Amino acid sequence: MTAAGIAALIAGPLLARPRLRAADGPGKLIILGPVFEAAALAVFSAEHLTAARDLAPIVPHWLGFPLFWVYFFGVCLLAAAISFVLWRSVRWSAAMLALFFLLVVLTVSLPPLPRHLHDRLFWPAFVREIAFASGAMILSGAVWPAGHAFGRVLIRAGRTLLAPILIFYAIEHFRFPRYAPGVPLERLTPAWVPAPALWTYLVGTALLLGGIGLLFRPTLRLAAAGTGLVLLLLTIGLYLPILVMEFRTAPLAVEGLNYVFDTMLFASTVLLAGFAAEPLAGEWPGHDTLHAQDLTATMP
Repeated sequence: MTAAGIAALIAGPLLARPRLRAADGPGKLIILGPVFEAAALAVFSAEHLTAARDLAPIVPHWLGFPLFWVYFFGVCLLAAAISFVLWRSVRWSAAMLALFFLLVVLTVSLPPLPRHLHDRLFWPAFVREIAFASGAMILSGAVWPAGHAFGRVLIRAGRTLLAPILIFYAIEHFRFPRYAPGVPLERLTPAWVPAPALWTYLVGTALLLGGIGLLFRPTLRLAAAGTGLVLLLLTIGLYLPILVMEFRTAPLAVEGLNYVFDTMLFASTVLLAGFAAEPLAGEWPGHDTLHAQDLTATMP
């Protein structure tokens, strides 16, 4: 799992150099969004392929053949990661990735919803997959030809879903500051972190401003880059040290890896939102560049 993530983080920036040179300011960080996304997807793909029997019970019983589905989606995640790193067929791989996360919501997260309506820890996990799908929608929409109706629909749907999720997560940070920031789940901030509540409030503020910023065209690009940067720094400054400490006591620290790359996937999801207003290299004949003004002209 670690090797898969590191390989994507090394290869991704090297192959993205032409796009990085063409970008400026916050756009340089936004261009790296698919790289961080690919790293997280590669790690989770490796987890599917190496720990399939541990993940098989999550597959709904009515689907049947649980091991097949775990392996199948592991291969799909790997294919999406390779597509994002090589920057090939991104239009379709991002759309299929969004569909994958939405299928997880419909088949795994939605059925137990009536039993968990008042469970605080259920809702952050429930909307997390929707957030991941939203970022993939925006990326897919951004690489459709300028002015294409389907691309505009994907971008608008992704922004409409992602912005309120960021605001919801911000509220969770303010309500429960002792829990580790980022994706607000059940883990408490370790005791060795100084002023843990302060850091949670700061991350919550970034999520709140980012969610509001994604709603408006003039602030969309800065909101995506700024909030994504905060979440990347959180990954490096908090969850990576937690992982290192876990490795010292448990060589197979899968939980620590999951937290690192869950947070990285969340960070990259926010960065992908910036592609709604970012020039992209095209993937189709006769459309070498997709200009930001072509996309944003149809936004509210």
